[in-house]
Order: sequence, then C-alpha cells, then structure tokens
Amino acid sequence: MDLFLIIAAVVAAGAFFLLRSTTKKSLRLPPGPKGLPIIGNLHQMEKFNPQHFLFRLSKQYGPIFTMKLGGRRLAVISSAELAKELLKTQDLNFTARPLLKGQQTAYYREMRKMCMVNLFSPNRVASFRPVREEECTRMMDKIYKAADQQSGTVDISELLLSFTNCVVCRQAFGKRYNEYGTEMKRFINILYETQALLGTLFFSDLFPYFGFLDNLTGLSARLKKAFKELDTYLQELLNETLDPNRPKPEHESFIDLLMQIHKEQPFSVKFTHENVKAMILDIVVPGTDTAAAVVVWAMTYLIKYPEAMKKAQEEVRKVVGDKGYVSEEDIPNLPYLKAVIKESLRLEPVIPILLHRETIADAKIGGYDIPAKTIIQVNAWAVSRDTVAWGENPNEFIPERFLNEHKGVDFKGQDFELLPFGSGRRMCPAMHLGVAMVEIPFANLLYRFDWSLPKGVKPEDIKMDVMTGLAMHKKEHLVLQPKRYI
Repeated sequence: MDLFLIIAAVVAAGAFFLLRSTTKKSLRLPPGPKGLPIIGNLHQMEKFNPQHFLFRLSKQYGPIFTMKLGGRRLAVISSAELAKELLKTQDLNFTARPLLKGQQTAYYREMRKMCMVNLFSPNRVASFRPVREEECTRMMDKIYKAADQQSGTVDISELLLSFTNCVVCRQAFGKRYNEYGTEMKRFINILYETQALLGTLFFSDLFPYFGFLDNLTGLSARLKKAFKELDTYLQELLNETLDPNRPKPEHESFIDLLMQIHKEQPFSVKFTHENVKAMILDIVVPGTDTAAAVVVWAMTYLIKYPEAMKKAQEEVRKVVGDKGYVSEEDIPNLPYLKAVIKESLRLEPVIPILLHRETIADAKIGGYDIPAKTIIQVNAWAVSRDTVAWGENPNEFIPERFLNEHKGVDFKGQDFELLPFGSGRRMCPAMHLGVAMVEIPFANLLYRFDWSLPKGVKPEDIKMDVMTGLAMHKKEHLVLQPKRYI
C-alpha cells in the first residue's frame, strides 16, 4: 500500500510538472535576453542609468521584452502605443506596487483618492500662489547679489533645490525652515535617506523567500531606521498641529487639511493619524525635488542651445514688459516657454521609469502573454525616443516641435508619447502643483537675467550625466554667471 502511494505520488508529481512545463511552453511570451539559472538577468543589469540599458535592449528585442530578475519576471514597455494599451486600455488589469504595505488596500486607495482631490484641486493649487511667489522672490534676491559681484556665479541646482524644499515645507507643514538651519538639515537628511532606500533593489523584491539576506546586508535595518525617523518627524508635526496654543498659520497647509478630514471622518472606516502620515509621505517623498530637477534640465538645455535661450527670453520679456517680475497670470501667454519645459521633460523625464505595476492575473500586451505576478515597467525615457511617435530626430532638443507637429501633445496623461507624470488611475495627483513650481521660477530666471557659462567653460563641456534615484537629477551641478536684465 505504501509502495502504491509512493508510485502514485511520483506519477502525479511528474504529471504536474509536465503539464506545467507544457503550459509554459504554450505561452507566447515577449522576447528577451537569456539569463542564468537562479539569478536570471541580474548580472546584465546596469546599476546606473538603467533606462539607457533597457532602451538598448528594446532596440534589440522590440517595444516589449521580458527579463528574469532573480525569481521575478519583468516586462518592459518602450513605445507610446504599448504604453497606451497598458495605462489606458488595460489599466484595470494591473495594480501599482505600493511604497508601504498598508497602502495596498482598497480602503487606503479610496481615502487617497478623496484626500488628493481635496489637496490638489485647481483652487487649492492657486491658494498656495503667495508661497511660490515669496520663495521665488527670495531666490531672485540671492541671484541679484551674485550678479552685482563682478564675475559672480550661482549654483542653479542648489538654489532650485532650496526653493522647492522651502515651498514644499510651507505647503505641506505650514512652516518655513531656514534653508541652512538644523531643522531643514534634519528634514533633508531624513527625506534623502528615505528616497535613496525606496530606489534601492532589495533581495526580497527578487527572491521572495530570501528576505533574510536584506537583514544580513543591513538594508532592512536601514529601512526601518529611516521610516522610524520619518514617522517621528511627522508625529511631531501632527502634535504641533493639534496644539491649541499653536499660532494660526498664514496659509492652510496640507497637514491642516488632512487633520480637518480626520476630525470630520468622512470615510466609512476610521481615518487615523497613521493615515494622515501616510498621505503626507505620499506628497513629500516623491515630490520634494522633482520640480527643481525639471528647471535645472531646462536651463541646461537653453545654455547649450543659445538660439532657444534667445527665443525664450524674447518671448517672456515681450509679454511681461517692464513689470519687473513674471506672475502666474503671464504664464498662459508664454507658449515657447511651455514648449521648452515639455521638450526638457521629454528628453530628461524626471521619473525615467514609471513606478512598477504588477499583473493581477494572466494578461496580454501587444499580442504577447503576460503571466500573473509579472512586474511591468514603462521606460518613459525610451518612450520619449520612440521614432514612431517622434520622427527621426527624437534625440535632438527642438522645443518648436510642440508648436508645430506635436502642438496638441501635453503631459496630462492622455498623450502617451510624453509621460513625465504617468497616466491612468495612478497618474501623479500633484501634477498641477508640480507644474506651477516649475513655471514661475523658470520664467523669472529667463526674464530677470541674462545667463552665461563661467569663464573658460564652453557649452560642449557641460556634462549631461544623471544621478539615479527616485528623481533623475543632473549629476553635476549647473553653475552659471548671471547678468541683470531688469
């Protein structure tokens, strides 16, 4: 009897694996590079600039290809057509991989949707206009001081990071930190460590049963420490908000709005302080430095292309006249400036690879079978170089393309050849806020100053290397010499 059971078990196991193997062979999977046992294609991945590496693979294997990263299958999309199929046509078949485990429930997603509607409506974005303008004026004053010094230069990258950090802190927390004070340094250190870890590949991401290796490498402990420090920081802010003796803030902040939602409890399930902190985390971690990165790239391209710089400055100076500053009412009348921003975002998307999605069940993309639990990535950097969408010159900086053949293309998620903010149900909810934080400082930099490279530096000397992380920053800071125009 025991022998019969053993034989039956062996036969059943053999049949199971044979059936499984046959089923796998019947799938029409996207092509891709061959990998090694266990590790798959991990040894081929490039740690820095993975978007470039994945773009090269798309040229070899096509607009959708697959790789094995350890125990996980990865499918990469590199064309506007397939990005549309994934993000619009089949959006419901895929789910985003959350930053935190508590963010994956339907309850959390519904709360996030309602809160983001309250936080990022056009009226709410407009209410923060005084904050943006005040911080922009502070930045301009620093540049004026440098311009008044003979041969004075300014670190554009550092100034813009300071600008965006101050704006985000005032919008999110209702308080302004001294850019060089201990509180700002604490905030920046916690934030950058969290961003770095969220952009790090963990063993458990690739080998679900080998999470203990993250403990051995210290990554798990480092992540726990970072989130503990971030949680402590956010709890201190909540306590300040709840303090009845707290002075009334000049502007109602995001944390004030979220605490009002907490007080009113509009959800069917209780909205807790932990939920408030999670929402703030959603706002602050991805969005603090992205606007700065966009303006730095735009200024970099203009300094490399003097004719484009001349056109942008002539436009803004003609529209604004001798008013002395660019206000938000002027922005709709600056089509070339908007075209420069779009072209910069196309060539240097701040989020080059859109956040991971995962197949809920077996699916099809581009006629290929995508098994359940496959990680899906859209290489936005590659999509921006899709010759089907952009013609034969996708690597050239030509802002005029957005005034001519691509005039109707925008980054609001419905034109899939340009996806700096994503698309679909998981599109960046803070897009309007982010764009406002880009347009005002950028327009004022062009209006108030003429710009040149430091003595001895030529446009061809500018390095375009990127610093990897959640946002794609220019690795080498952009240092320019300002000259007063007005």
